[in-house]
Amino acid sequence: MTINVGDKAPSFSLRNTEKEVVSSEDFTGKPLVVLFFPLAFTSVCTNELCGVRDDKSYYDGIGAQVIGISVDSLFTLEKFKKEQEYNFPLLSDWNKETCRAFGAMYEDFVLEMKGVAKRAAFVIDGNGIVQYAEVLDSAGDLPNFDKIKTTLNNLV
Repeated sequence: MTINVGDKAPSFSLRNTEKEVVSSEDFTGKPLVVLFFPLAFTSVCTNELCGVRDDKSYYDGIGAQVIGISVDSLFTLEKFKKEQEYNFPLLSDWNKETCRAFGAMYEDFVLEMKGVAKRAAFVIDGNGIVQYAEVLDSAGDLPNFDKIKTTLNNLV
């Protein structure tokens, strides 16, 4: 499934690194940046999420929430978050339902891995409508954070 600008974002309920259930409905009324990433502890994923961590004051300043989602276990994500000092939630899509719902899934990935999240970015407004959608075919590419910020600035 492909998610486009103007679509209602798929709803989700996933566990965070504190083992709590986090639902898309928890973000109603505020902008949400959803970042799908392939695998914890890999260089590009670490670089991407560290950039978000280091720019967290921007997102806080405009009232936007950022979440990261991967198919890693919540235990792996807990260690990743702690080691990198991420200051935003990481959610485990262990069952791979949310990645598929957003059209952000590699059915076949490197080293014969199957069902890995594609690198993708979505900006969802406070009403649950997708305002920005970027799904990358190459796991080595990063989302366009300038466009993400422009979209967020237009929402506030």
